[in-house]
Amino acid sequence: MGTNIYQSDLAIHPGEYLEEIIEDIGMSQSELANRLGRPIQAINEIIKGKKSITSTTALELEDVLGVPSHIWLGWDSEYQIVIAKQEELKLMEEESALVKNFPYSDLVKLGFVKATRKAVEKVDELKSFFGVAKLAQISQVKTYQAAFRVSSTENVLHESIASWIQAVRVKAKQVEVELFDENKLKENLPKLRSLVNIELNQAIREIQSILKSCGIVLVMLPHFKNTKVHGATFWLDKNKAVIAMTLRGSYSDVFWFSFFHEIGHLLLHPKREVFLENGYTNPKLEKQEKEADNFSSELLIPEKEYKKFLSMNKMSREGVIQFSEKLNIKPFILVGRLMHDGIIGYDNNQLSSLRDRYKWK
Repeated sequence: MGTNIYQSDLAIHPGEYLEEIIEDIGMSQSELANRLGRPIQAINEIIKGKKSITSTTALELEDVLGVPSHIWLGWDSEYQIVIAKQEELKLMEEESALVKNFPYSDLVKLGFVKATRKAVEKVDELKSFFGVAKLAQISQVKTYQAAFRVSSTENVLHESIASWIQAVRVKAKQVEVELFDENKLKENLPKLRSLVNIELNQAIREIQSILKSCGIVLVMLPHFKNTKVHGATFWLDKNKAVIAMTLRGSYSDVFWFSFFHEIGHLLLHPKREVFLENGYTNPKLEKQEKEADNFSSELLIPEKEYKKFLSMNKMSREGVIQFSEKLNIKPFILVGRLMHDGIIGYDNNQLSSLRDRYKWK
């Protein structure tokens, strides 16, 4: 008799093989029970698929029938796996309704999951992408909990934000960096700030190089549908930090403010947190977001200088350009700050033309 084990979608209990074997050699269940020293009821339950074959039973069957114990255990294991897969498939069919909350097409475009129209296959791909046994567990995983703390709005889906975070993590893991060095990061802040004066795509390349030397990965990843995320900060481990930017909005002042906001989180706040630049309602997180905002604002335009400019009341194009030159920043940084603070309107044509828009290469 052959001893190959074949993988099958059919759940064949080893009891069926046992019944065939004893029939082939003309042995009754009663005789087998006597040879094994087992009640006939126990043998009957195995044959009817009501009872598994244990390692002890497998060894005894090897002695009586000559079929190696590992074959019996292999058949039993295969049966249990097929049954488990059938249960898993049933659960995936139930979870198919959740797929619509995930930005599946965005993940396909970036190569994180395979293209398919079958909802069950999408569930399987998403489980593998997130590393979870069930999609319902994603909100319980610490890595993604920040996404589920974001304020719910009509155009935000927590599962989309969690997908974006995981995509960033996958990309960040592929980048080698030095060990995180807080002092080196602080030393490089002036150099990073000076990059606001060059074309953004070139600046990003230089930022990535500087941050690598400080133990930080800068990941540039487009925002996904229903995320409304500008950036994020988290730690892959205690020595490797991640800053992620979406370049959402295409205004350079927004990018730079968001970037230094994320730097602020790295220098001011605990490593265990995942910080998303989005709408939190938790008072502690709101406080941390405000602290990161203040860090970014102060680094780009020191509050003392900003107040001095406001007191001069020189909101002309020429006044903005002159003050920006004094601070060694491009005018769009100051214009963006004035608009954000409500000092000037977004429809101020004279000054809004100074805002720089970029194209991500």
